[in-house]
Amino acid sequence: MQLNQEQLNEFNKNGFLVLRNFAPQTLCEAILHKAKQHLEAKQLPIESEQEYLQQEDSSVTVRRLRQVYKREAVFQEWMTYDEIRPILKQVLKDTPVLTLAHHNSIMTKMPQISSRTFWHQDVRYWNFETSDLVSVWLALDDEYLENGLLEFIPGSHTLQLEKEQFDEMSNFLDDHQKNKALIEQKVHTNLHQGDVVLFHCKTLHHAGKNITDQAKISFVYTVKAAHNKALKDTRSDFEEVVLD
Repeated sequence: MQLNQEQLNEFNKNGFLVLRNFAPQTLCEAILHKAKQHLEAKQLPIESEQEYLQQEDSSVTVRRLRQVYKREAVFQEWMTYDEIRPILKQVLKDTPVLTLAHHNSIMTKMPQISSRTFWHQDVRYWNFETSDLVSVWLALDDEYLENGLLEFIPGSHTLQLEKEQFDEMSNFLDDHQKNKALIEQKVHTNLHQGDVVLFHCKTLHHAGKNITDQAKISFVYTVKAAHNKALKDTRSDFEEVVLD
């Protein structure tokens, strides 16, 4: 499968693109089944809500399962899915390469106790020669504002933003005067099981708390262009998988 020119133009303009009904239901259900087992066992490595909020708390609420590529064959099946490879090659303009250092995660928004994800660019996590990286977000069930749906600021991947617009954690400040007008441009699209969102690593995005009584579980991984090398001796200098 490949994107048509309209879809490709939309991704390049907005910095994100929704692909409806992309992943088969059987694959989504198999991923979800295994993810719930790992979440219930709090199987390491994980990121907790307490860690994310920098709280000293003995309780552990899982925010994400880390390093999922090698946890289960079905996770690896999705991350190397043949049907999406031509699309990733289109948007990256090069052979896509899985970077296992980053994302490579099952993401959660647990009911009532999840925290807000602040506005940010994913590029803050990474150390590569260029910003030729794209994340692949898979909805494993319905996603909407009340349970923590992603929202995006269209075109923000092309902006030259200033350091003062971010806090010390590289969160895009809600109350900064320059940011307010940009945040007013935010958009969202409800997702259903099997929907995929591609988004550029410089596209500003955030998600609210889950105020429903059901957990929201999603899958995200990141690919880079083959020509885009990780900087030596950084967190990004880690195992990779070429999707040729």
